[in-house]
Amino acid sequence: MILAFVARFPISVRYMLLSALGFALMAACVKAVSAYGIPVLEIVAARALVSLVISYFDIHRKKISVWGNNRLLLLARGVVGTLALICVFFAVTTLPLTEATFLQYTYPAFTAVIALFFLKERINLSTIVCISLSLIGLMIIVQPGLSVGGVAALPLLSIVAALIGAFGSAVAYVLVRRLSQSEDSSVIIFYFPLIALPISILLLRDGFIIPGLIESVLLILVGIFTQIGQVGITKAMSSDTAGKVAGYSYIQVVFAAVLGLVFFDELPSLWTMIGGCFIVAGAFINAMWKR
Repeated sequence: MILAFVARFPISVRYMLLSALGFALMAACVKAVSAYGIPVLEIVAARALVSLVISYFDIHRKKISVWGNNRLLLLARGVVGTLALICVFFAVTTLPLTEATFLQYTYPAFTAVIALFFLKERINLSTIVCISLSLIGLMIIVQPGLSVGGVAALPLLSIVAALIGAFGSAVAYVLVRRLSQSEDSSVIIFYFPLIALPISILLLRDGFIIPGLIESVLLILVGIFTQIGQVGITKAMSSDTAGKVAGYSYIQVVFAAVLGLVFFDELPSLWTMIGGCFIVAGAFINAMWKR
């Protein structure tokens, strides 16, 4: 029944749902492996290595050049995506999974605005409603600098990192939308780990920790689930306008809440649930507007 319902959505929405699930599982693995003392930069490097190998074989299967056409823009997408990823992973390891996901998902608002100026894409009324409700929800969740009802405020540094990561993700996704006009999706995906691997290793330096069996499995899963998320979102951005497609990705907060509760015993606060209702409502309106 669920598959039949999902099949009614456009192909771009289905790709975004796949992406959201992939990224939610990735975040859960990142949080789990960080509990074993693995540094964030090492997690980024491992994620990049796995993704690089998978991407290379995918390109080889298609028998196309790995270097693409617009190399400058591909490099820019890789650099911006890498810096955003470091911030996102830091937020995931220092915040409850649900809250970290909510904060990171301010990126559709950034995406729609950036796409307006960079790609000249018109912002639809449904997207404006989605962004407005989502921002209200995020303000309820964050409660900057306050402790309401005995609930401790979220760490400011982690909040800032999550928002920087969200903005960087938005820039990267808009670049993906532009690159999809001239590049194969596999080449776009390949450049991300190609840049992320050397940058993360350079920044990590002597901080490397030899992972055990469990940590190694989790690190590999981070790379696999990230690849699934990247493929889904790249395909989605290639199939519809960047601002519109980004709104559907809010379903990841539902996945994150379930994973946080099941694997980390994280019960979202009342404020998180209220704010989450606004965000989910915005996503639902954006998804079902035309229907």
